[in-house]
Amino acid sequence: MKLVDKLIGTDKTWFSFEILPPIKGGSMEDIYKVIDPLMQYDPMNINVTYHQQEVIYKEHSSGLIEKKTIKKRPGTVAISAAIKYRYQKPIIVPHLICGGFTKEETEDALIDLNFLGMNNLLVLRGDPPPNQKYFTPEKNGHEHTVDLIRQIMRMNEGRYCDEELQNTAKTNFSIGVAGYPEKHVESPNIRSDLHFLKKKIEAGAEYIVTQMFFDNRKYFKFVELCREVGITVPIVPGLKPIRVKRDFELLPQVFSIDIPEALTKEIIKAKDNQSVFQIGVEWAVMQSKELIANKVPAIHYYSIGKSDNIGEIVKQVF
Repeated sequence: MKLVDKLIGTDKTWFSFEILPPIKGGSMEDIYKVIDPLMQYDPMNINVTYHQQEVIYKEHSSGLIEKKTIKKRPGTVAISAAIKYRYQKPIIVPHLICGGFTKEETEDALIDLNFLGMNNLLVLRGDPPPNQKYFTPEKNGHEHTVDLIRQIMRMNEGRYCDEELQNTAKTNFSIGVAGYPEKHVESPNIRSDLHFLKKKIEAGAEYIVTQMFFDNRKYFKFVELCREVGITVPIVPGLKPIRVKRDFELLPQVFSIDIPEALTKEIIKAKDNQSVFQIGVEWAVMQSKELIANKVPAIHYYSIGKSDNIGEIVKQVF
């Protein structure tokens, strides 16, 4: 089933969440520990994130420089398949990114996903690796999300990288993209951000999931601006409950987002991380209830590898 059909056809607000693949040494049991407690609340979909491989350059005594690629987490296809095998009902949504892939490698991943029957994707450019300031595509890769979307849509028409292939099968992918209520960190302004977001919709994306925000007014204004420029697809709000004080310090830096003054005061007063955890749950519950009252089609929660706080929230809200 296509996720967008549930978003358009719903008379209720669903919830979804994403999981972070385990770092080297982890196992699928680590993933199941995140997912299992949330299954009783009937999530609509589970997103599987992907992070670009890290590239380092090692100089040898001979003066030669060796390029080394470090893969810290397992691939999206394998994890998505394992989750689908264990849990039958939620829609599995693998993330597909531009960074680190050639067009041919992207096509190979799409062929595997199509074979496995996973036809819902969240398509992103991806962040630069930790040791790079600016995003750089692979040679013969995609620099922009819209170009990756166009490749996927061509496969939906049965057109592959090798244009001479005969008797090709058409895929049936449905695409979601990211939206930024407080604009993408690299965008000069929100209007520019919306211009490029609309290009992604015109290229074939069917719904939007927002970056995290802590002030619902930011989301409502973002939806209003999207509608003004002719973006009519469903827009799913994304929430990230703060769980430790370190989140409060890092999230604004990493994601270029604001923390409301009222939430800031509560976190500053908190005596320990357990208190911060509870504050984060209560704030997300408040946000969720207001969003549901405004009839959003779904709420997407960013787990960052842990689900105990999301379990507390959905128990009170859904």
